[in-house]
Order: sequence, then structure tokens, then C-alpha cells
Amino acid sequence: MRWKLKPETNPEITSKLAKELGIEYTLAKLLVQRDIETFDDAKNFFRPNLINLHNPYLMKDMDKAVYRIEQAINNNENILVYGDYDVDGTTAVSLMASYLKKIHPNIATYIPDRYDEGYGVSYKGIDFAEDNNFSLIIALDCGIKAIDKVAYANKKGIDFIICDHHRPGDKIPEAVAILNPKQIDCEYPYKELCGCGVGFKLVQALATNRNETINDLVEYLDLVATAIAADIVPITGENRILAYFGLQVINENPRIGIKAMIHQIKKDRLTITDVVFILAPRINAAGRIKHGNYAVELLTEVDFDTAIKLASEIENNNNDRKDLDKNITAEALQQILENKEHENYSTVVYQKSWHKGVIGIVASRLIETYYKPTLVFTKSGNKLAASARSIKGFDIYEALVKCSELIEQFGGHKYAAGLTLKEENYQNFKNKFEEVVKNSLPEELRTPEIKIDAEINLSEITPKFYRIINQLAPFGPQNMKPVFMSSGLRDNGYGKKVGIDENHLKLSIFEGTNQTTYNAIGFNMGKKHALIQQGNSFKATYCIEENHWNGYTSLQLLLKDLKKEEN
Repeated sequence: MRWKLKPETNPEITSKLAKELGIEYTLAKLLVQRDIETFDDAKNFFRPNLINLHNPYLMKDMDKAVYRIEQAINNNENILVYGDYDVDGTTAVSLMASYLKKIHPNIATYIPDRYDEGYGVSYKGIDFAEDNNFSLIIALDCGIKAIDKVAYANKKGIDFIICDHHRPGDKIPEAVAILNPKQIDCEYPYKELCGCGVGFKLVQALATNRNETINDLVEYLDLVATAIAADIVPITGENRILAYFGLQVINENPRIGIKAMIHQIKKDRLTITDVVFILAPRINAAGRIKHGNYAVELLTEVDFDTAIKLASEIENNNNDRKDLDKNITAEALQQILENKEHENYSTVVYQKSWHKGVIGIVASRLIETYYKPTLVFTKSGNKLAASARSIKGFDIYEALVKCSELIEQFGGHKYAAGLTLKEENYQNFKNKFEEVVKNSLPEELRTPEIKIDAEINLSEITPKFYRIINQLAPFGPQNMKPVFMSSGLRDNGYGKKVGIDENHLKLSIFEGTNQTTYNAIGFNMGKKHALIQQGNSFKATYCIEENHWNGYTSLQLLLKDLKKEEN
């Protein structure tokens, strides 16, 4: 691990802010790192308010989208709500359909089959719309690259409204309206909405048009928060407000489908991390194992008993997904070793029998082992399909652009993408991708980095200190849980390896001459046990968390890494 301490940006502003807020310098420093430099900035940050959401009509084409939907309602047209099969897509479809059904009876949903149709807008979906007399399709979390598909729909007299957040290409589809803040000529102030977030802005605009207020839309924010968490978008600005209030809805008054999932996992209060690792994989599992329709059914269900049955089925899907993920990861790791490819700059693996629904998860697992830009391929029809995942600082989308002559189709973000190619191009693509990564990946990025917010003394860690840190939540990209570093640490002699395989490290540490001890846990850090033995001095990076045990709550350090103290 590379440890990188964030530089001190502006000590004067930090000191002034600490004084105005009556908090420790370190806490003010955390705020300044997040571009919160004044009392008013801090007030807005610590007390998010829905009135600070932007006017949806600032988004390019919003007026056209609202006009076309109102026209469809007035003309009693059939509207098809179409979305991707992942969490962002299924929550967006559930949100849009739930709202529109309140004001118009002729609403249906469509999720493409991951295996039969693949990602995004499909010809099959447009044919379905034509066969069932739908004259308007609202596409969510997809569509920005669907130039040919939208042209095909236009010939059939079917209009498209596209709500997407993926990076646009040089050309955009000829749709009635395209809502995507990442368009160069879109002046919407916040660019990092997820697909469900863009859908929510359309609902907000429709609601405004009908004299409804933002308070009338709070019930939909559990879906928006789930999508924000699952799609790993920045938790800044508008996303932070939506996630903050969405988490409140999840914990206090969630929709029936989410309530049924929480009932299954038997957890009291969910954090944004719980949404990422507990709710999102279950919603995703429907599209990975069976069909994304099951997720939409669950998220739009209004009867609790029916929702419990659906949630139970999805739980089974998730267990199947876990088994597939574990087995395919083991096979992929074996393939890398057999082909002696672990020294490569990239990881590219292929097995025709691998389940297409879990190759993205497997790519992430391989990065945990080898920490390289990774692609996992499987057979999909008469082509190969891959999920791509990247490492911090490396733009995998741009790397794929440089290999585009060998690719049939691709799309995605800086850190995650999907693609298809002809089987005969696989080896040439693999060689080209390795060459691109080798020539464009800086050497220092090949080692995982821990960004440290501040160096502190253990004595600074108090219940009040932790309470204020907790108010920075919800945490996520660009608002990560603070990571601290402390030096001159020693274990009190009771440090030990724990867990069935002794993979983890449990310590009780103190600093310098201060004999106050702090409990610490380091998952998968059992190998570092020797560092802390015999009174050795060491330094640590860690987050602070609450530990609940036998009805007693205490603060503990969640270790990120340990290093021997340098003389």
C-alpha cells in the first residue's frame, strides 16, 4: 500500500472555520478538504435541505420531455418505461412507473433480458412497443448511444425520451428529448447524477408542472438513494442531499419491496454501506440470475405478503449468484496462474461457460488479488461479452476507445464498462489492451493507495470527535469516510490473530507515554502480526467506528494498514 497524506490546503481558512464552528482543528480540516470553507457552507453540509435541489428545468430538453409526456397523457397514449437491468436501471424504472401510474393508467415497464438482448435499448424492446401500441418510450439509465435503435423506433412512429448519465459519444440519438447533464451543451449545475437521479429530476419537473412540491416526492427517495449507493457516483452536492433523505426513508418509511428485503436480512438501521453491500446485490441478483423484471415487481409491489414472497425468491437468486461468483473467480485465478499472466499490466480472462450475470463481480474480485485493469469475457450468442473494471486513477473507458477497431460495441464509465467483440478478435484485442495499459498506466498507480485525511494523536479520538465525523455521512466517492494516521504506536501485549484461519488481527494499542488503550481490528491483516510483537513501535492508518458488543458500545479503530516505524 502507498500511504498518501492529503496536503494542508489553507491553514488560515481551517483555523477560522474551527473557531466559528467551535470544533477541533482536525475536524475543520476535514471540512475544508471537502470544499466547505465558511460557516454557511458547513451549515448546508451538516443540515442538508431538499429546497437546495436544483430546478429540474435547468437541464437541457427538460421542457420538451415534460411537454411530450403531458401530450401523451392528454391523448391517452400508451407509455413504456424502459430501463437497464442493474440497480440503477431497475430503481429508475420503478420510480418513473410508480409516479406516472398515479396520473395516467396506460403505463407499462420493460427491462431487457441480460442474455437475450444485452445492455441498453434493444430492437426487441422497440418491437414489443410497436406490437402493443406504445407511442412513447421513456428510457432510463441507457439510450445515449442508441442512435440506430432510436432511428428504428422513429420509423415506426414511436417517440423516445432518454434519461441517461453515461458519457455521450460524438453523435446523439434523434430523440424527442435527451436528459443527460454530461452533454457538453447542458448547463445543469450538477453533472454527477446517476440514471435514477436523472429520472427523479424528470419526475420533479412533472410534479412542478402539476403544482406539487418536493415534499410530495420524498417517498421516491429510497429508490434514488439505493441507486446512488449502488452506482458508486460521487456523494457530493445534489447526490448527497438525495442520499441523505433517501436513507431516512429507507430506515423510517420504505416502500413495501425494500421493507420486505430489510425484513429478510433482519437489520435495524441501514447505512449507505449497507445499501451497497446488502440491498444492491439482492436487487442486482434478479437481473443476473433470472430477469430484471423481478426487481421491478418487488420495488413496485404494494402488498407486503406478496413482497415477502418476491424478496424470498430474490434472496435465493442472490445465494445462487454468490456460488457462481465464488466458483468463477477460482477458475479465473487458476487461468491467470496457468498462463503465467500475473506479471502483465492488465488482466484479461475468458471462458465460454462463465455466467454472464456475474462476470462484473468476478472482475472486481480479480482486482482484489492482482490490482490491475481487468476484463472478464464469456460467450454471449455468437460473440464474446466482457465486463471491465479499473483501478484507482486509470480510465478504462479511454483505454477501450484506443482498442475500438477490435470491438463491436462498448459503453460505460472511467472505472466500469461493458463490451462485445467477435471471437476471432479476442487474442488481438487482449494483446492490444495489454499494450495500451502498459503504455498509459503510470508505475505508481500499480500499487493501491490509501489517502489519509489527517495525522492525529489517539488522544484526539473522543465520543464528540466521532459524533461530528459521523455527521459527514452519508459517505461515498468524493466524501469518503475519513482515514487517519497515527505514529509511535505499541500493542499492550494482548494483540493476536483471530478468525477461523487466523486471517484477522485484533489489537489493543497505546501511543507514547499515554497508557490509554484503544481497541483495533484489522481484517485480512493476520500476516502483519509480527510487526506489533515484542513491543515494536509501528504506525497505522484507520477509520474510526462504533463497536457494539453485549449491549456495550465503544469506539474502535478499523485498521487499513500497518507499517513498521522508521528510525
